[in-house]
Amino acid sequence: MKAIAINNYGSVDEFHEIELPVPTLAPDEVLVKVKATSVNPIDWKARLGYLQKMYPWHFPIVLGWDVAGTITKVGSAVHDFKVGDDVFARPDIYNEGQYGTYAEFTKVKQDKLALKPSRLSFQEAAAVPLAGLTAWQVIVDRLQVKKGDKVLIQAGTGGVGLFAIQIAKHLGAVVATTASARNADWLRKLGADTVIDYHTQDYTQLLTDYDAVFDTTDDIANGLKILKPEGRLVTIAGHPADSQKTAKPSAEAWWLQPNGNQLAELGQLINDGVVKVIIDSTFPLSVQGVRDGQQKSEGNHARGKIVIVATDN
Repeated sequence: MKAIAINNYGSVDEFHEIELPVPTLAPDEVLVKVKATSVNPIDWKARLGYLQKMYPWHFPIVLGWDVAGTITKVGSAVHDFKVGDDVFARPDIYNEGQYGTYAEFTKVKQDKLALKPSRLSFQEAAAVPLAGLTAWQVIVDRLQVKKGDKVLIQAGTGGVGLFAIQIAKHLGAVVATTASARNADWLRKLGADTVIDYHTQDYTQLLTDYDAVFDTTDDIANGLKILKPEGRLVTIAGHPADSQKTAKPSAEAWWLQPNGNQLAELGQLINDGVVKVIIDSTFPLSVQGVRDGQQKSEGNHARGKIVIVATDN
């Protein structure tokens, strides 16, 4: 199969096309023909070598950890999915480093899979798993947001931020977010009650007595300033000090845990129109397409998700 890989850590120029064997399945895995994938910050951070201590990969490395596609083969222990099912997932990050989704096929464990919502295109479905599950797990599981809670979600126009705003609003929260002024009206339509222009305003001077902060920008110390004593901050961008973890208010870091059941729940909300999928741009699943998509993500100016679409669709 064809895949877009890197042989060294570095710039987007490291991407090139290679041939790899189609993945061999374990009993609990399925093979998915990739229809679309997406670009997340973890992709270009991995390309730059920032994840070397976490994952002992060997070159060539195939990046990408979102997939929407069709099952073409199932392992002997798979009973909930079948060949021909349209699915989406955030697959596991395998230590081999060659099973990312910038490829014709990828393998996914059945407990990470969900059926693609019928109203979503493959492009839209590929935009959901990593960003949507991250938002879901932080807002629902870690911060336990409930009706009436006041929540700050940093960087509202990012892939995670957009899902988090909508999920928090669905739960009945009062939602504040940070963004450029030009995005304020748009974010209010998606559920934000307060939009703070991070270029000209200091949110620590405007917000107080908040119940929860979702930190996506590594601004932990400032986020803690606006919380009630019993408030909580969860970060996906920074590393709280031990003193911040045990203090009141408290801070913790979170790393996404792929979960097919949660993805199915989120997919139902999207299918019902409660949560919208926002796509910033699409690029082809080619060397240049992956390069362009990662460069756009690295520039931190996307409004929503950057999607990579298989060229044979």
